[in-house]
Amino acid sequence: MYHERQRLQFCALHVLNNMFQAEVFSKPELDNICHSLNPNARLNPHKSVFGLGNYDVNVLTMAFQLKDYQFIWFDKRKDLNSLNLVNIHGIVINKFYKPKCLGLQIPIKRRHWLAIRKVEEKYYNFDSKLDAPECIGNDDDLIKFLKSELAVTTTELFLVLSSSLPEDSWIKVDGG
Repeated sequence: MYHERQRLQFCALHVLNNMFQAEVFSKPELDNICHSLNPNARLNPHKSVFGLGNYDVNVLTMAFQLKDYQFIWFDKRKDLNSLNLVNIHGIVINKFYKPKCLGLQIPIKRRHWLAIRKVEEKYYNFDSKLDAPECIGNDDDLIKFLKSELAVTTTELFLVLSSSLPEDSWIKVDGG
């Protein structure tokens, strides 16, 4: 399995490449997306001013669109059991973490992106902070994992679907 490890603040870049299981995007490509989103900005609000990554949701949305995928925010008030997992290419989570320096936690919180997708009938967590992808398990295990992640109110969940599918195809019809 392809798995990019965390480098600086490039977790959004790692999410994209881990989701597609290949190096399909680079820093210059994401920087170009930032520029296209705000061409006249001296300081671009969609990335780190230091050029270290920290890309926002708009950059991920545009990057997925460039590869013919939808990037859909999941309303946490909805039941996770209503997800039509057959139509979902992958899942992206955005959550807070506390960075470390020399093994010690720094008393600040940063946002972090991570990818989840199915490979050979099992779901895997492709978090770039992990040494290797972590097996989550089957559909039921995935729902339990997502419920656990979403128990933290500041965590957000996004669904990745092919653009050829209707936008609402991520939800089961008739609760089935």
